[in-house]
Amino acid sequence: MTVGSTSKSEPQLEASDPSSKLDEHAAHEGEVPVERTRDEARASEEKSAEEKALDAKPFVDWFRHCAPYIHAHRGRTFVVAFGGEAVADPQFHRTVGDLALLSSLGVRLVVVHGTRPQIEDRLREAGLESQFHDGLRITQEAALPCVKEAVGVTRVEIESKLSMSQPDSPMSGARLRVATGNFVTARPLGVRGGVDYWYTGEVRRVDTEAIKQRLDTGAVVLISNLGYSWTGDVFNLGVHDVAGSVAEALGADKLVCLTEGEGVLDREGKLVREISPSAVEGLLVDNDLLLDVRRWLQASSRACLGGVRRAHLLTRTIDGALLQELYTRDGIGTLVAVEAFEGMRRASSRDLPGILALIRPLEQRGVLVPRSRERLETELEHYLVLERDGMVVACVALYPFDHGSVGEVSCFAVHPDYRKGGQGERLLSFVEKRAVELGMRRIFLLTTHTGHWFQERGYEPSQPEALPAERRATYNAGRGSKVLFKDLSAEPPAR
Repeated sequence: MTVGSTSKSEPQLEASDPSSKLDEHAAHEGEVPVERTRDEARASEEKSAEEKALDAKPFVDWFRHCAPYIHAHRGRTFVVAFGGEAVADPQFHRTVGDLALLSSLGVRLVVVHGTRPQIEDRLREAGLESQFHDGLRITQEAALPCVKEAVGVTRVEIESKLSMSQPDSPMSGARLRVATGNFVTARPLGVRGGVDYWYTGEVRRVDTEAIKQRLDTGAVVLISNLGYSWTGDVFNLGVHDVAGSVAEALGADKLVCLTEGEGVLDREGKLVREISPSAVEGLLVDNDLLLDVRRWLQASSRACLGGVRRAHLLTRTIDGALLQELYTRDGIGTLVAVEAFEGMRRASSRDLPGILALIRPLEQRGVLVPRSRERLETELEHYLVLERDGMVVACVALYPFDHGSVGEVSCFAVHPDYRKGGQGERLLSFVEKRAVELGMRRIFLLTTHTGHWFQERGYEPSQPEALPAERRATYNAGRGSKVLFKDLSAEPPAR
């Protein structure tokens, strides 16, 4: 019924309803009834919808921001590894939910788990003492059944979590298929430093073909810290060794390690955001990092040197650590990657002949504006070069404007023999990284020949009027160069 209606054809509110008494009082006093008209109600509903849209804006913006990472990670192979401590954590179901989400977003997922605390429990129940040397467990024959039992129970526990599909939960409708098997061949560590490790082993071979076959079917591959030998023996392996070896053998795009403690900290206790394999050993010297973190750093370094594109070390106790690291611009962990800009540096006077040899042919073709040797000498501090075997094979200049908040990318040149090797892409990434380090929020460039190449890499067409005033004053309209800008604050770095 319509509240506040006076039509005789519609039923009236009962006198006991306080709103009817209010209407009656209002009618006697000649006032407008307090009930909203249909138009007022509709206006209120529309306002409410607008308010809801405003409330949802942060989520919408966040979801849109994730899109580039969703596209970039789809079809990629990630190895995600964690110790048995993660499985024993009451919040492990959250990690499982995030793993399921990665799979649903198209990531080819390999999960590697450890079982150290679970083995400790089994040994304690059996009245056996745990033995370690240099941080590695000595797995004697009497302890091996406990290791097998702990690994089996833990693997089943993870499989059961990955099999959940409860309504109103992150796993709802997931329907993941989990594949396990004898993917890892092992060999014994043997006697080292006078210590016999018995049935503690190391990875000898990874059956990558079998793993890839399972991944091709859309399954999540689950690998435990056990390895099997050609003699039929079973060996207890370190999860760090297994995860790094599997990632390297697969040529995985990422190795993601969920660590104990607070992650990778420097000597001042600050989180290390990015490190190259060559710098890992230096970080480990005189640094009181947890053994687990040290092992993950070493495994990540070896994996990256062995062909894995990137490794990520995350504190496992941070809720949603996987999603925050992989689907946000800055991430929350430590990135280990082979130095992408090896051979790139600031130019010096000895590079001048090489730069001139590189740019003269382009100037003659009208691709670059002619520059005298004298001008190059005075502006050399703005130049960056890529050197190979003592030869300058690429160069670029970066000029600051507007008190350093805007930069111009200029004199971008790559030797013809190196243009198909991705050197131009690396050089552009290098100068953009340098611009960010200098505090530049936007960069621009002028081009007559290669506009589309830059547009494919995030540069947007603009007009000469958008140039900084100082640069606009020297713009040569007769040359007709296209003006392209890029917003560095909105550019998501690859994680």
